[in-house]
Amino acid sequence: MPNVEISLAEGRTEQQIRDLISAVHEAVLATAGTRPEHIRVLVREVPQTHWATGNLTIAEMKTGRPKEFQ
Repeated sequence: MPNVEISLAEGRTEQQIRDLISAVHEAVLATAGTRPEHIRVLVREVPQTHWATGNLTIAEMKTGRPKEFQ
C-alpha cells in the first residue's frame, strides 16, 4: 500500500490541495502497480512561522527580516 506524505507551508487554497492530492494519486497509480483504493495521500500544512531555511522562517523571508529585528 503506497503511502505518500507531503509537507507544505500554509497558504494554499482548498482547491490547490485537492488538485495536488489528485495529481499525486494519479502518478502513484500510473507507476506503482497498485489499486486505487490502496493509495494513501497525506498533506500536512505547516504554519509559515514553523518552517525555516537558513535560520529564517518563511514568514521572516516574506518580510525580509527576522522577527526579533522588526
